[in-house]
Amino acid sequence: MKKLFLLLLGVVIGFLICYFYCDNKIKLGAPPMNTPKGIITPEQAKILDDAYDSRHDLISDSIVGRPDNRSAWWSLEDIEGFISYAKKQSTELGYDMNGIRVYLGAHENDGYTTVFMVPTGNPSVSKGSMLSIAPGNGDVPGGNGLNDGGEGEPPRAKYPQ
Repeated sequence: MKKLFLLLLGVVIGFLICYFYCDNKIKLGAPPMNTPKGIITPEQAKILDDAYDSRHDLISDSIVGRPDNRSAWWSLEDIEGFISYAKKQSTELGYDMNGIRVYLGAHENDGYTTVFMVPTGNPSVSKGSMLSIAPGNGDVPGGNGLNDGGEGEPPRAKYPQ
């Protein structure tokens, strides 16, 4: 009888420990996400956008003679797809992709400002190599870029849209 009591007591204690341990895990949920480097507030974004006004006016009035684009938009699916594609292509070209560079450009047909992205990276170094001098974050030679993002609505629209 004493052994049965100890067995039941052990089961109850084990159940209580498991219940409280699992309950805390459920309440805590996923660990909080770290804020990525370079995040800015909406207020800071507005300051940057306002500071661009004089350049935008100069481009619109003096160069293209009409309101020019002020923004570009890509879907999350397009961005994620580009990153996967660029990583694979960079590897095939012998580079370790380490980032994305964003360039301003202008469309040849209508002159509207556009934004495009290209992969950056360093030449791949074999794992057994003792010499791993990384030259920096240069564009991956031969790496395709991403363009054809949607423009602002209307194109001259300022932040926020």
